[in-house]
Amino acid sequence: MSFSWTPHRFSGGALALDVANSVILRHDDERRTDRFEAPGQMESFPKAAANFCAERALFGDILPVRQENKPDFIDLREAIDRYFRARVLDRNVEAMLADLLEALSKVLRRAASPDGLDAATVHSTLRLIAMPDPDRMKICRNCGWLFIDRSKNRSRAWCDMAVCGNRAKANRHYRRKKEESAS
Repeated sequence: MSFSWTPHRFSGGALALDVANSVILRHDDERRTDRFEAPGQMESFPKAAANFCAERALFGDILPVRQENKPDFIDLREAIDRYFRARVLDRNVEAMLADLLEALSKVLRRAASPDGLDAATVHSTLRLIAMPDPDRMKICRNCGWLFIDRSKNRSRAWCDMAVCGNRAKANRHYRRKKEESAS
C-alpha cells in the first residue's frame, strides 16, 4: 500500500503525537493500518515532519531512525499512545508513565544522533509530559488520533476539521436526511 505524508497526517500538534498517530484506526482490528510497516514510510516520515509538524521549528531537519533502532522506536510509539490516551481518558497512568519513561530512556540511549527522529520524539514526549495544560490533549471523535486542542474555548472535537470534522458533519447530515425520508 502506498501512502503520502500530507498536512492532515501531522494534525496531532506535537511530533510525539504525530508518531503515535502513524497507526490508522488503531482500535479497529479489521481496518488497522500501521504506516510504519509499509516500505519506506518510516524513512520518509522525518522529511514530511520537517514540512508539516507543529514542532518543526524546534527540531528542524530530522534524520530517519537507524535500522537497528526501529524496534525500540516502535515500542516507544506504542508507549506514547498508551500513556497519553490513558491520561486523556483519566485512567490510572502511574504504571504507564513508568513504562513510557523506560521506553524513552532506552531510545535516547541508543539514538545515533541528536538530530534523529528517535531523539526528537523523545524530546517531544518529555515536553508533552510536562505540558502546563494537559486538559488540552484530546482524542479525535472521528479517527481516534491524539491531538492538542489549541482553540481559545477548548472546544475542538476533531484532529483536523478539514478531514475528520467534515466526515463527521457529512455523516450527521446523511443520517438526518435518512431519518427525514423515513418519516
